[in-house]
Amino acid sequence: MSRDLAELTALVSRVSDMYERETGVRRDDDWYALKMQEELGELIAEHLRLSGRGRRKGLDDAAISQARNDEAADLLAFLLLYAEHNGIDLEAALERKWFSYLRADSEKR
Repeated sequence: MSRDLAELTALVSRVSDMYERETGVRRDDDWYALKMQEELGELIAEHLRLSGRGRRKGLDDAAISQARNDEAADLLAFLLLYAEHNGIDLEAALERKWFSYLRADSEKR
């Protein structure tokens, strides 16, 4: 399964719309940013748990790894939602910010 950023964004946006309808939570500018921070904290908690620096709560490595992976997915989903809400073209930003190093590197060779 391989999807581009636009497809991923559309899918997570649909899920976010469902969440809003079901919970009544108002998604404003702060909500998108704060949810990213919340999900990052949850990802870090699982990372610490997996690395032996957090309470395991009786979970084995497989369960913690799955939780970590799920939190990474949550963080990515909220980054996509944040970018969409704020009109950020992530593909263009990656091209400009990150991939310019690849062009510069290939010109050196």
